[in-house]
Amino acid sequence: MRAVAQRVSEAEVVVDGETVGAVKGPGLCVLVGVTHDDTVEKAAGLARKLWTLRILPGEQSCSDVDGPLLVISQFTLYGDARKGRRPTWNAAAPGPVAEPLVDEVVAQLRKLGATVATGVFGADMKVSLTNDGPFTVVLDL
Repeated sequence: MRAVAQRVSEAEVVVDGETVGAVKGPGLCVLVGVTHDDTVEKAAGLARKLWTLRILPGEQSCSDVDGPLLVISQFTLYGDARKGRRPTWNAAAPGPVAEPLVDEVVAQLRKLGATVATGVFGADMKVSLTNDGPFTVVLDL
């Protein structure tokens, strides 16, 4: 699994003109990508890492300050543009594999006590955020 975690003061995702998920920080906006060999165990590990990642102000984590997370599926995190000008998506897991694992990340975060908002899997989403810092971390599990 791959995630891009951004420390935010606010973030929202809009689908068809309607806000489907939003958070007010300090918190995280997290893009999550899934590849073919990812598992439920990796999803749980990513959730634990995100919940305890010390990138909020004062080296705190979402678990320390009850910071909310906006989790958005993002298959393009596994895009490969090393050859040519058009990325390939071969490393990205197909929807029937990826969607349950992104849902598992969200479920595990909630089980840990997190407040989690989400996007809509496979939708054309418009994401806006105020990156606080700016502070962005890429996580590969």
